[in-house]
Amino acid sequence: MGGAAGPALLSRFVELSGAAAARILVIATASESPETAEATYIEKFEALGAGSARALRLSSRVEANDPAAGPVLREATGIFFTGGDQERITGVLGGTAADTLLHELVAGGRVVLAGTSAGAAMMSATMITGGDRPGVAADSVRTGPGLEFLPCVVIDQHFAERGRLNRLLSAVARYPHELGVGIDEDTAILTGGDSFEVLGSGAVTVVDAGAATDIRVPPAGPIALAGARIHVLPAGCTFHLTGRRPVTGPTSPERERAA
Repeated sequence: MGGAAGPALLSRFVELSGAAAARILVIATASESPETAEATYIEKFEALGAGSARALRLSSRVEANDPAAGPVLREATGIFFTGGDQERITGVLGGTAADTLLHELVAGGRVVLAGTSAGAAMMSATMITGGDRPGVAADSVRTGPGLEFLPCVVIDQHFAERGRLNRLLSAVARYPHELGVGIDEDTAILTGGDSFEVLGSGAVTVVDAGAATDIRVPPAGPIALAGARIHVLPAGCTFHLTGRRPVTGPTSPERERAA
């Protein structure tokens, strides 16, 4: 979720997590005020019909390595990471027992993992950590390692609202093997494998440098990026990650057979 998620997106997460049988876990590691973030989302998920919602406080690597966190994570059918600072998430969770278990649960299809804003950014392998300089240049974006729940993409959030196309282009020029995925507010991608579906009221911008004919990233000054592709995908569109192929609009049976 690209941030500022409305009731429709949060309700879809509750539904995917089991609706009335959902056991949702809120992790507010990214937040400067975890108590407030936890209480806000617990109230929202319960109001949207979740069977239960609770928080797991992971504020330090000691807590993320505490064996007591394991049963709490295993019990959840849906796990939700709040917004804030994505580097807090990676700094606290990266490589810990909680991180390892989360990957096992997601890979085994035993939990629905969601995140908004910082909670979405951390799902990349290469994570955007900041950058607001004008232009497409190496110093227009700052990056670091993410937790790689969704490989081969680099995610940016609050995308249209904060004018972040330049920094996503800069990131993809530096890491052309990864797809740039810019998610607007109240918008999300839903993925369970080799494709994602766009949900919500905004759009998802995909930057694909795979077909670029020339990429030049000097230490200073503008980047050259020729032949890259940009797709803007509103709700109902899908994108196939391996083939780097968008499908705009609902997929008809005939179109699906042709694919």
